[in-house]
Amino acid sequence: MLEMKCPACGYFSWGLLTLAVVSVCSAEIYTSLLNVKQLIGVERQLIECLRTYIDHELDRLEDIKRFYAKVSDLHSELYKGPGTATANPLVAFTLIKRLHSEWLNVVYSNEALENAQALRSSLKKKEADLPKLEDLQGAAHGLMRLQDVYALQVGSLVMGRFQRVTNGKPFDIYMPAVSVPLSGDDCFLVGKVAYEQEDYYHSVKWLEESVHLFRGAGGKWSPENEGTLEDALDHLAFSHFKTGNVSYALSLSQELLHYDPMNRRVLQNVEKYEKLLFAATPPRGDGLKRPTSNHLRTRDTYERLCQTQGSQPVHFENPRLFCDYFTNNSPWLFLLPIRREVLSMQPYVVLYHNFITDTEAEDIKRLAQPGLRRSVVAAGEKQATADYRISKSAWLKGSAHSIVGKLDLKISMLTGLNVKHPYGEYLQVVNYGIGGHYEPHFDHATSPSSPVFKLKTGNRVATFMIYLSPVEAGGSTAFIYANFSVPVVEKAAIFWWNLRRNGQGDEDTLHAGCPVLIGDKWVANKWIHEYGQEFQHRCSLNPDE
Repeated sequence: MLEMKCPACGYFSWGLLTLAVVSVCSAEIYTSLLNVKQLIGVERQLIECLRTYIDHELDRLEDIKRFYAKVSDLHSELYKGPGTATANPLVAFTLIKRLHSEWLNVVYSNEALENAQALRSSLKKKEADLPKLEDLQGAAHGLMRLQDVYALQVGSLVMGRFQRVTNGKPFDIYMPAVSVPLSGDDCFLVGKVAYEQEDYYHSVKWLEESVHLFRGAGGKWSPENEGTLEDALDHLAFSHFKTGNVSYALSLSQELLHYDPMNRRVLQNVEKYEKLLFAATPPRGDGLKRPTSNHLRTRDTYERLCQTQGSQPVHFENPRLFCDYFTNNSPWLFLLPIRREVLSMQPYVVLYHNFITDTEAEDIKRLAQPGLRRSVVAAGEKQATADYRISKSAWLKGSAHSIVGKLDLKISMLTGLNVKHPYGEYLQVVNYGIGGHYEPHFDHATSPSSPVFKLKTGNRVATFMIYLSPVEAGGSTAFIYANFSVPVVEKAAIFWWNLRRNGQGDEDTLHAGCPVLIGDKWVANKWIHEYGQEFQHRCSLNPDE
């Protein structure tokens, strides 16, 4: 059997520092960009600690340099003659003292250890605020998700650019105001995350870039790096073998032996690769194929709609669609009607422009921040986290005088529906994470055991979603079967019916939150239930409608 090492991945190593990373249930920083932003403050404090460490080390080195200069001067001046200096008992005494104690005090000084321990102690105090292994893996998966959904070139991502190849030519799908290139070690860690899940489609692409960058740096190792050129070659060779590219796996393994010629495991792999290549029928792998998804059955449509980011002219040229100033016959809206844009007739989807003010949006986000927790999905009768929903959410209760209560009133005026609890759920505020998304799903319950029915007010008849923040790129809401997507419109709100008038779920409302490419996406969801709407949203005489 071919052998491949699985490097220990539970440690953060930085020169003198080694801090064991403990898996803590309060991790999941990567699932909310708010939490990611908070890491900037954590690192800023660590920079101050490192500056203090450097200052103390420089003072220590200055003392050593002073001792070196003192001893060197004695040997270049005082001891230059033929032994006459030691005739002076003072000179002889100081020579003996230096060799007996001063040299030992300098060489075995605890000052360096004390400085390092002080830095370690500072880092230890921040341990609870540091990202966990789960966060590193989640961030890496976020990059791979963006790579897949938006068909991004890994080589361009490494250079800090977001490019897709069209008609054989790369073009920028978005030019961020701020970006950074990735290092060989950055690419190695992303590739290793894929490798450890036996996802060789992604590991090959990221490890190829890692090897290229490490080679470009001459294989030079930096103390902050976890990986080396040898590590990247090792992982890449085995990844290519698993995809059926045995000849390239052999070539990479032979290159690795130049750096580690006595590595028995690699020597054994080389021998086996050679035997496979000289066999009558060399083995063939599956090549570079994307991993399949058991959950995402509409991947092609979903990714196409995410890539268009709301530009579907065939859909929006429908003459039945329109824009107007809408009052819903509400006295409150007569003096200040809202701009309504009908986006789709089936399913019926409406966008209300400037539904919320900047101040209201900031207040909602501020109120939600303390309660943000990893978003969950229905799993039978219970709820659980899932990789196909990457965000954090909080639930806000409202009163008549609160900002939440005022939003409830405005939603009720626009929709004509009863949104008071329990006929409407509490306002859910969501902040998306790195590559944050929610793959295609229904808002209404599709199983009688769903937690949606715990309110005992029926199914979710409608969804009212408010965009609390702008997004630079990505993050569209894609309606899969209806074949259109809606880009994030700051301060707007989108509304649609989840159920038909007969109470059956409308399959055309299958929708997704596309991954956020650039930006910090915040939304607020108001889910309205069937009960309490008997006179506001009447049944049809047609049982099939």
